[in-house]
Amino acid sequence: MKELGWPTLRVWVRTGISDPLTQLLAEQDENTLHRPLLPFDAAKLYRELKDLLTEDALRRQRATRFGADDGEVGDGGAESAPPHGDPGKSRNQAAQLVTNSASHTRLEQICTIETIAADDARPADVRNVAEEELERIREGGAVDPSYQRVRAALKLAEDREPDDDTAEDLEELAAKALTQARADRAARIAENRRKREAAAEAARRSVHSFVLIWEDLEGWTDRYDPVEVGQELTDAQWSAFQQTLTASVEFADHARAARKHRPCERRSCDVVASA
Repeated sequence: MKELGWPTLRVWVRTGISDPLTQLLAEQDENTLHRPLLPFDAAKLYRELKDLLTEDALRRQRATRFGADDGEVGDGGAESAPPHGDPGKSRNQAAQLVTNSASHTRLEQICTIETIAADDARPADVRNVAEEELERIREGGAVDPSYQRVRAALKLAEDREPDDDTAEDLEELAAKALTQARADRAARIAENRRKREAAAEAARRSVHSFVLIWEDLEGWTDRYDPVEVGQELTDAQWSAFQQTLTASVEFADHARAARKHRPCERRSCDVVASA
């Protein structure tokens, strides 16, 4: 800096960053690979880092809109940002830093469950469900099922009457609602699969098209040098050829078996003629 003649350096200063996050940022800055984090630990770092990135984005916005104060101490200008990944929303950047992936869905789910568990404005039974699901996640349970159970419990609590003391246990109701939701989802998946299969069937080409293709291929083995082909094809091209060849043999086997069950009117008249 002295050799370059820089009189000052604007930096991004933020106190109160946790030691685990400091270590994570240091590893990222050194371009080293950190060990994979458990979902619960990753969510804590994700929440903290997302808040920092959001805070810095607002600071940058203010500096751009109103101009930076050169006399300000401890808060860098728009050119002095904290380390972050690819441009995008704070949650994408935070997820990228914590998990090496921009996918933030699972981390957001854990943060949402934590928020509900800590919100005294929520009904006690809803917070209890959230706490139980957090404990499942801490013990290595899958995140999405826990998130869906908490969502179901929250929805049921919002729909019930305030003075309804005869309702079933909220956790049992949430489990039932989740089971029904899963059944509905499975039904939708099956219906979508059926539609895709129907569309694929409708897109099949005609037998006439098949005949034209194979008429065009007749004698193709005489038009190419197998030695030249074997030597010049790339590995990817050879693999594609092999896959097509294998699929063609399987197709021929099925078609050969189907020929044994052809309708009588499609068979040759040799038998009738000889009779």
